[in-house]
Amino acid sequence: LPVLLVGTVILSFAAALGVGAVVFDVIFGFPGSDPSFPLFAFVFLVALGIDYNIFLMARVREEALKHGTRRGMLRGLAVTGGVITSAGIVLAGTFSVLAVLPLVFLTEIGFVIAFGVLLDTFLVRSVLVPALVFDIGPKVWWPSTLSKAHERRGREFHPEDHTAEEAEAPPEPVASP
Repeated sequence: LPVLLVGTVILSFAAALGVGAVVFDVIFGFPGSDPSFPLFAFVFLVALGIDYNIFLMARVREEALKHGTRRGMLRGLAVTGGVITSAGIVLAGTFSVLAVLPLVFLTEIGFVIAFGVLLDTFLVRSVLVPALVFDIGPKVWWPSTLSKAHERRGREFHPEDHTAEEAEAPPEPVASP
């Protein structure tokens, strides 16, 4: 799960940087960018993206213990989606103020971070991460105990069949023939 979430954040950063490069070159006609620009954009976008990922997936894990991975993802997204979206809009608005300042470096930083946060909020966190969790299924929790509980059962975890304590129980030993 951590590698998957870091991958989505890096993908979001690369997309924002690419769109920014096209906008600065084609629309604004800037002669170039500051060499430290990608570093600043990386720090802000990766820190914010990981923060949103942790917030979302911590709630999804709580729900998955009770309802299984698929329903847990839907319930976690429903509960945290409004908060993440609101925070993303406010943050993008804050950084977009930098984009109207007369300094090229601040314009670049403001635009890329505002675009990256909106991309992360509306596409990555709301569509890509849930789609990957649905696609991978219970194996997304590997190597946690939640993944081991799913493997022991050989199917999706259903709370009506088992208690939450059983999901956290250590695996039963397998007798060798």
